[in-house]
Amino acid sequence: MSDKFVVMNEKNFDEMLESNKYLLVDFWATWCNPCKMLLPIMEEFATDNAGIVTVGKVNVDDSVNLAQRFGVMTIPTVLFFVNGQLKDKFVGFRQKAQISAFVEKNRA
Repeated sequence: MSDKFVVMNEKNFDEMLESNKYLLVDFWATWCNPCKMLLPIMEEFATDNAGIVTVGKVNVDDSVNLAQRFGVMTIPTVLFFVNGQLKDKFVGFRQKAQISAFVEKNRA
């Protein structure tokens, strides 16, 4: 896992929600091919937006309760939180420009 992400789980999730104004969370699994395709794109997004948007990764196999809490039924699912509140989400693979537009739309 990249150092560009915060590895999130049931122990640190709520703390991350409270301590980050903008939080983009990728729910994924090691066996998920679209998740593997999304990984380098999320890494690039995290690098380009460091200090603005925190990017977290939740492994659904390790954090089943978090996946259930947010109704994650398909992966990858990406949730965007503003000031600790869920603002929007998308499911499935996206290009970096689409992710950037998604975040910008929801930051406004």
